[in-house]
Amino acid sequence: MPDPAPAPSRVPDSLRALRHRDFRLFFAGQGVSLIGTWMQSVAQGWLMHRLTGSAMMLGLLAFAQFIPVVPLAMLAGVIADRTDRRRMLMWTQGLLLVQALVLAVLVSLDVVRPWMLLSLAVIYGIVNTFDLPARQSFVVELTGKEDLPNGIALNSAAFNMARILGPAVAGVMLATIGEAGCFWLNALSYVAVLVCLAMMRGAPAAAASAAGSKRLTMREGFEYAWGNRSIRHLLVLLAVISGLGFQFSVLLPVYTRDVLKASADVYGWLFSAFGAGSLVAAVRMAVTRERWALRRHLLIGLIAAGIGLAGFAWARWLPAMMGFAALAGFGLILYVSSSNTLIQLTVEDRYRGRVMSLYTLFFIGTAPFGSLFAGAVAERWGAPIATSICAIVLLGGAVWVCFRLREVAAREAAEREAAERVPEPESPA
Repeated sequence: MPDPAPAPSRVPDSLRALRHRDFRLFFAGQGVSLIGTWMQSVAQGWLMHRLTGSAMMLGLLAFAQFIPVVPLAMLAGVIADRTDRRRMLMWTQGLLLVQALVLAVLVSLDVVRPWMLLSLAVIYGIVNTFDLPARQSFVVELTGKEDLPNGIALNSAAFNMARILGPAVAGVMLATIGEAGCFWLNALSYVAVLVCLAMMRGAPAAAASAAGSKRLTMREGFEYAWGNRSIRHLLVLLAVISGLGFQFSVLLPVYTRDVLKASADVYGWLFSAFGAGSLVAAVRMAVTRERWALRRHLLIGLIAAGIGLAGFAWARWLPAMMGFAALAGFGLILYVSSSNTLIQLTVEDRYRGRVMSLYTLFFIGTAPFGSLFAGAVAERWGAPIATSICAIVLLGGAVWVCFRLREVAAREAAEREAAERVPEPESPA
């Protein structure tokens, strides 16, 4: 639960979630760890492309990392609803530390092989599947429902600041000392999360009742989400957009090595450019509260991301590519953060872990298949064609959102008109 006495309101309103001590600890630990996570992600893709030279293997690496979400996401949501989420996060973060250590040792000893990278990616995916719904649903315990949108936005800002710093540092390290340094620093960064989690003093949220089978509990969570029209539409659109529209990032080593004929530092700059645009979107989200503003952000985000990716696919001048990458990053995070916030504002607390596990399933569980598709298209027709397909999917999603917003506006206007026509009860004589 959130701190009973948040810090005084000297904290600006745009940072209001930081009034809560436990959220400040969570924010600080995540900020450090996410830099390491992005460093590992960048170095892992670069290492696979250096070992194999294959775009298809980059797609397979992403597939291996994300595929565990498909069978395990709902179970992870059940566990997140039935256990102390802080303790669950300590376990998952500790296991991710071990995974990073193993990867660092293998690369340092120069014995790493592609199959080892794939195996460790699967392990990362399994642990991350349990980490994500616990982390997503933990925020409301730290901030309370009133400050939840700001907490989500600040988390997104931390993620995207790391998305700038992590790849930039990784690019320099890859060009100087190689991949191993990135993996060692990532392992060290998990210590910050574990220390911050251990320092939290808020009372754990009450776990869900253990009555009933896990199967029944998972089914109840799915039926609740599917029966809520708003949540259902947000999840279905997210699955399509994530599965086919987000997979450009697995091809960045191809753009760097094959299209631009550049080195690892340029690879880091491209990642950081996407992160810079994403950070701007996260800052915008920090001051957004009104539900209709969030809905409009869905449309604006998809349009910006589609235009950005289309430009990135065919530009051949690095500054132009970085500009289009920033626009795409802005749009993608504006869309994703708005979807996340709308779902969390709608869901009942007792279903939060299970609905966020569905969010993970639809957001990340579709990515393995999209990654394979993007890798196969890039292998056959080139990375620009694969990225252009991603852009078309995003713009198609924007068209659908435009029609949905018109329907929602008309329905809400009709509801208001009906409410105004209801006569007030006569007062007694």
